[in-house]
Formats: sequence, C-alpha cells, structure tokens
Amino acid sequence: MHLRDVLPDDVDAYVRMRCDPVMMADLGGPLPRAGMADKVRRDAQEAAADLAWLKMIVPDPDRPDVVAGTVTLWSHGTGTGPISEIGWMVLPEFQGRGLGRRAVRALLEQARDQDRWGLVHAFPATGNAASNGICRSVGFRFLSEIDVPFAGRVLRGNHWVVDPRTDLRRQDP
Repeated sequence: MHLRDVLPDDVDAYVRMRCDPVMMADLGGPLPRAGMADKVRRDAQEAAADLAWLKMIVPDPDRPDVVAGTVTLWSHGTGTGPISEIGWMVLPEFQGRGLGRRAVRALLEQARDQDRWGLVHAFPATGNAASNGICRSVGFRFLSEIDVPFAGRVLRGNHWVVDPRTDLRRQDP
C-alpha cells in the first residue's frame, strides 16, 4: 500500500466515494456531483501546499492509477479552538482488506515522526462498525458520542482521540 497526495485528476474517485448512496450512508447521504471537480482542485492545492494531508490510498504501488479510497488529516476550528481531525473512506471493492487501518496508521505514524498535528480526533458515525474498529485497533481512546457537523448536516458520531507520539498500538505482525 502507498499513500499519495490528491491530484486534480482524482475527480472520478471522489465522485465514486462522495456521490454514492452506499458510501455516504453514514454521512447523511450522497453529495451532489456538481462542484466535485472544484472540491478535488481545492484539495489538491491544499495537499500541494502542505496545509492538510489529503491522501489517496493506492493498494498496489505498481498500479498508481488504481485508488482504494482516501485518508485525510487536517486542522479546523471548533467552538473550543482548533483541532486536528482524521477521516477516511475506502471503496466497497477494497473494504475488508485492512487498507483503511493501514492508511490511518501510516498517516498517524507520519504525524508522529514529523511531530505535527498534536492530538488527532476522529468522528466516525456511531453505527459505522468498521471505522470505529479502526479507531480501536490503531490506539484511539473513545471520549463520547457527539453531534458532528458535516457538509451542512449534523450527524451522530463517536468522538475518538489519539496522541500519535504515545498512543499508537503495536502493529500486527
């Protein structure tokens, strides 16, 4: 597995993830296709400027055009101040292979190694067993259930936090 920055030509992958009712079931439903190219362009610019880590999950480095999903780490403001947040999506045909867990862990290891981002928060939907399982397996601590704003919606999520410098669990052999 390899992580690479989002590029402007990753529109099809974004559409497959963000405009699909199944992929977006835990995130309030699909987003409109209109504006997706602009979203990818903005994300690619942020990634290139190193303002956020917006990564495409490439399962086979020998086939860089095939992506399995995304993993993203960014900072944003909340009512209590800025926080660092991680989120991920894995396309259905790649789910169940551990790619999401490995991608999350790889990004958190990079955060640890660069001593960047501080505490990292995740907010998977309360009913998203796979994403909550990733949080548990990587070393996040569960804090509480919380209402989470996303794309103009409010979703019920589990609030997890990890300190990449101290909390990452040992990797499975």
